[in-house]
Amino acid sequence: MAWVEPGGGAPPTPQGLGRPRAVFPCLCSSGQVPCLAKGQPCASVFLIPYVLIALIGGIPIFFLEISLGQFMKAGSINVWNICPLFKGLGYASMVIVFYCNTYYIMVLAWGFYYLVKSFTTTLPWATCGHTWNTPDCVEIFRHEDCANATMANLTCDQLADRRSPVIEFWENKVLRLSGGLEVPGALNWEVTLCLLTCWVLVYFCVWKGVKSTGKIVYFTATFPYVVLVVLLVRGVLLPGALDGIIYYLKPDWSKLASPQVWIDAGTQIFFSYAIGLGALTALGSYNRFNNNCYKDAIILALINSGTSFFAGFVVFSILGFMATEQGVHISKVAESGPGLAFIAYPRAVTLMPVAPLWAALFFFMLLLLGLDSQFVGVEGFITGLLDLLPASYYFRFQREISVALCCTLCFVIDLSMVTDGGMYVFQLFDYYSASGTTLLWQAFWECVVVAWVYGADRFMDDVACMIGYRPCPWMKWCWSFFTPLVCMGIFIFNMVYHEPLVYNNTYVYPWWGEAVGWAFALSSMLCVPLHLLGCLLRAKGTVAERWQHLTQPIWGLHHLEYRAQDSDVRGLTTLTPVSESSKVVVVESVM
Repeated sequence: MAWVEPGGGAPPTPQGLGRPRAVFPCLCSSGQVPCLAKGQPCASVFLIPYVLIALIGGIPIFFLEISLGQFMKAGSINVWNICPLFKGLGYASMVIVFYCNTYYIMVLAWGFYYLVKSFTTTLPWATCGHTWNTPDCVEIFRHEDCANATMANLTCDQLADRRSPVIEFWENKVLRLSGGLEVPGALNWEVTLCLLTCWVLVYFCVWKGVKSTGKIVYFTATFPYVVLVVLLVRGVLLPGALDGIIYYLKPDWSKLASPQVWIDAGTQIFFSYAIGLGALTALGSYNRFNNNCYKDAIILALINSGTSFFAGFVVFSILGFMATEQGVHISKVAESGPGLAFIAYPRAVTLMPVAPLWAALFFFMLLLLGLDSQFVGVEGFITGLLDLLPASYYFRFQREISVALCCTLCFVIDLSMVTDGGMYVFQLFDYYSASGTTLLWQAFWECVVVAWVYGADRFMDDVACMIGYRPCPWMKWCWSFFTPLVCMGIFIFNMVYHEPLVYNNTYVYPWWGEAVGWAFALSSMLCVPLHLLGCLLRAKGTVAERWQHLTQPIWGLHHLEYRAQDSDVRGLTTLTPVSESSKVVVVESVM
């Protein structure tokens, strides 16, 4: 027997039937320019494992999550009614996306702060002499100039101990960096106001759901392409741009033997595709039941990776120009982490004519990209949360109040990241809470549950029921074999080669900081085994009977409508309604 339950909340139609499509939000969730958003200089040999893992792991799971959401018409938790024993996957994704929503918006806050500071005739990070600068600040770029008399007779050794105004603006003005995690310091009120502004923007863009968000992202998802083209045209005209592009495209084959390259590629794919966050399943639930999610998933994944590849030309043309201006090899200026967006590029624009214009364009684009991703993260979390509420608990302005509470809670937590020690807290979240380790663990179990517990062929039939034909067998093979092996392989490499968290190659986190980080990671990773054990212990019967009962899908009302019309799909044989007050229908099924 399979139970059919109506969805939570009070949508206008059962289980979200007739919800608007969510193609543009899906595009936003994919993190269109991950090299910029995450600050990863995706150069040369990195592209090879990136493409391989995208084909074996990224695209199959991307399609799996979207189609699963569309088939079940539910958010990140109730979507696992397809196999209730593993509903811990939904709770895990909610934990991960909550962490991600909490810390990722700091990138927006910093970008917004830089955007505001760009509206000046002279960029504040271009010169020394400000209150935040130290006596070690020096405005010099080319290393061959370090011995000139015009530079106060500085030798190259002495110059190595001096600091760029760009770095001092970032560390002393924006971050007001303290001595460590144990020294939180005071709030930076300017950055706090930028953070509050970003959360207000997110709230008013998300509070009405994807119907309003979808209209907004028609601009926020497409305008960055215009900015990218403008920046590319400007970048390729700069001296040294060709060297940067060659460095980007010419692989260093020796690095393929490095496990870290493969770990970074897997992490980049899973984060940029928004896999394991529950956002894709939530957005997929808004599609029509017969929407061709297979075609949408392939197109969106190709747009994602294609945009990332295109953005690489923009980034490395600028980095090549920087290397030429400084007289160093490009590897010396290819920052990683936040340094690419807030040190390398701000330093590059100071060397360009009309520097404030290019700075404003870049940070406006960064803000739009970040807002896109933040919209989808909050939407995924709210959708999963509201799906847990029974329809009888519906009240007016339920969604608006839920979004307000979510944004307020995240903002309060974010206050720890706008203190003098906030960067250490941010890196702790980034390294552990929504890291490659947790996303790989999540993706592994998703494939195992769908392919081996529910059944890969069975789910392929479900997809055929929706789109009218069976997808390429490659998807089934990936879900069953290739993707779980890749996920677990990279996961093991990640654990074996794990290194303690260090900030800027100098500050080593204390043991209790590492403990907090692992608590972040385990809070999501343990959801799957703990929920599984809890369900098995509470159930009655033998182990085999418990397993059979707990892996029986819970179908929604929309499955009755569509499966009854599909004579080619085996399944629903009798329909026995019970009392109207119970709002539950029992269905006998041979599926």
